[in-house]
Amino acid sequence: MSDIVIEPLSQAAFAPFGDVLDTAGSPDKVINQGLCGRYHDRATLDFGDGRAGISVFDAEPRALPLVLDMVERHPEGSQAFVPMSRKPFLVIVAPDEDGRPGRPRAFRTAPGQGVNYHRGTWHGVLTPLFGPGLFAVVDRIGAGDNLQEHWFDTPYRVVEAP
Repeated sequence: MSDIVIEPLSQAAFAPFGDVLDTAGSPDKVINQGLCGRYHDRATLDFGDGRAGISVFDAEPRALPLVLDMVERHPEGSQAFVPMSRKPFLVIVAPDEDGRPGRPRAFRTAPGQGVNYHRGTWHGVLTPLFGPGLFAVVDRIGAGDNLQEHWFDTPYRVVEAP
């Protein structure tokens, strides 16, 4: 089993896989009588057919080190995970290599960050590190199968940086 060391989540490192949802930089606009900064259009939603829907997920927290034996992807639409608490969570992604996932990477979000996976991006399951594991999820609602899973012959172990 080989180790994958967790990296901090940044837009530059995550760009091949999706969008980081955060309040980095100055707001694009100040609204609501000057009391709210709007960070506009932070993610590209992409759906083959169907429509965007918002679901709420309540996931059990996971412990590190984490055994990674499976990743999944959604060929018909992007998928955004927006935490409903200010707790960091683990984001695991893998590049596509001829229809199969390559070597995964793991990122830890900062409090208040979310992610939007590009359509077709291999990614791990929702992995909160602390409770509550409550997330708003924006993804495709529509007919047909929008889930592909890949089980690794040899699992990986996701670990903290030394």
